[in-house]
Amino acid sequence: MNRPPELRTEGIVFGPVVNLPAEYELYDFASGYDPNRTLTHEYGIGKYDEVRPGMYKGEQFEGVRNIHVGIDIGTPAGEPVLAFFDGRIFKLGNNDLPYDYGPTIITEHTWLDQRVFALHGHLSTASLSLWKEGDLVRKGDIVAHVGEQHENGGWNPHLHFQLSLIKPETHDLPGAVSAADRQWARRAFPDPRLVLGPLY
Repeated sequence: MNRPPELRTEGIVFGPVVNLPAEYELYDFASGYDPNRTLTHEYGIGKYDEVRPGMYKGEQFEGVRNIHVGIDIGTPAGEPVLAFFDGRIFKLGNNDLPYDYGPTIITEHTWLDQRVFALHGHLSTASLSLWKEGDLVRKGDIVAHVGEQHENGGWNPHLHFQLSLIKPETHDLPGAVSAADRQWARRAFPDPRLVLGPLY
């Protein structure tokens, strides 16, 4: 696989994708995932580049793909999802397999002569009717809302936010990769904290 360039962000001011409170829970899925666990806060963060054994069981996860290449932001269902930077709607659609993203919107952005894509997954179905491909978004615009469990692929309500330096072919990107692809994926799908700030 070709080696993607490193993402540069120097001097660029980004906005949040979710307006988080001052305090929130930091999730740890390195020991497995319990959807019925007791949450300490209604908001939380799931880590980037975390090995998550046994978490991804859908048919789309061929082999052992258990390294998470986005950031999860746990919120109540219906939480607004914001544009972190000016851009446009690149792709949108419903990845409706069990354990998949459910309704998904990918935006496209340009800064410092770089073309950057951002996947927003586990949205509400109604979010897909807000836009069409090519529509412009401005930093701070409401792009979508976080979906309910019955519509978001079967997960507790949260936003999966993922950056990509690889142009998506459709409204989908691999949200988890194998150990063999880990080094490549760290560059292809850079740490979202580069634009979201030090969430943990």
